[in-house]
Amino acid sequence: MDFRYYMPVKIVCGRDCVRKNAPAFAEYGKKALVVTGKSSSANGALADVTAALAENGQEWLVYDKIPPNPTVDCVREGGALARGFGADFVVAIGGGSPMDAAKAIAMLARQDAGENIFAYQASADVLPMLHVPTTAGTGSEVTPYAILTNDEKETKTSISNPAYFPKAAFLDGKYMLGLPRDTTVYTAIDAMSHAMEGMLSVRAGALTDALAKESLRVLRGELPALASGRLSEEDRDALLYAATLAGMVIANTGTSAVHSMGYSLTYFHGAPHGRANGLLLPEFFAVCEEKSPARAKEILNAAGFSSPSEFAAALAPLLGEREKISDELLHAYAKKASVNKNIKNCSVFFDEADLFRVLKASVGC
Repeated sequence: MDFRYYMPVKIVCGRDCVRKNAPAFAEYGKKALVVTGKSSSANGALADVTAALAENGQEWLVYDKIPPNPTVDCVREGGALARGFGADFVVAIGGGSPMDAAKAIAMLARQDAGENIFAYQASADVLPMLHVPTTAGTGSEVTPYAILTNDEKETKTSISNPAYFPKAAFLDGKYMLGLPRDTTVYTAIDAMSHAMEGMLSVRAGALTDALAKESLRVLRGELPALASGRLSEEDRDALLYAATLAGMVIANTGTSAVHSMGYSLTYFHGAPHGRANGLLLPEFFAVCEEKSPARAKEILNAAGFSSPSEFAAALAPLLGEREKISDELLHAYAKKASVNKNIKNCSVFFDEADLFRVLKASVGC
């Protein structure tokens, strides 16, 4: 049995784990740049982080201008703030957008990426990071990836470096109790997408499959609560656990064609990332079932489904009315997705015609 697996992030999980583990923050220096969005002040995460820093006698500066789908401009601004403040480390609080942005900011605080951050080959000289996720979906707290909006190519693009792994992640489901239903649903679907796509990766192995199957088992059990919109603290904890496991999967496997297609739905139509993936996943697996029936069946069964149609029926009430996009645009999106690096990472090959077929069946007029 041949495989490799790497995940250097220390995970601390449990109620009030940020406050209870304040001394862990003291290890990384005297000054912290806190990277977040506006919601962290309402869900209590920012208050817990600043209380932990205060307990240690550390200084902090809050940068809370991270938008959904972070831009190059915002991470450059954050990097300049970190340098000007003399930050020793970065604390990221939020969903995928603040956590991804924090990785780029941690790099830009130490390095000049030049005009094109996407072409820049970063060194390992990056500010250390601690991450506090406040949504259960992206798994960014345990990955070396930062996804940024790439306006030049009209898509979202990943930058990656082993140095972008956070030093530690603090998982506390209480920060998610007030999340809107749509955000809860779409981030959970994003986690499901990570686990399922990770199993299709050419880099999948025994350990990543085991993590993916455990993530899918938990997520399948949470579908009734997601559909009803009535989630307990235990449900929130379970979703966060499953999302982190799925993040641990893609940290080693990467993602596949679903992400390649979904980026256009997000960039051009404003579909939240997890929603975009959810719209595409059942039809994607319908094609996978034709091309690689044994592996597709294994993945669907791990998620608790006997067929792509049963999978589609389970997601339908979570997604509601679908976007309707013209064939002309879908052909353009298929062409764009066909040259994305994620295509080659999928053990089931999707050419441009296959990608259009999935897009058409998922969001066609």
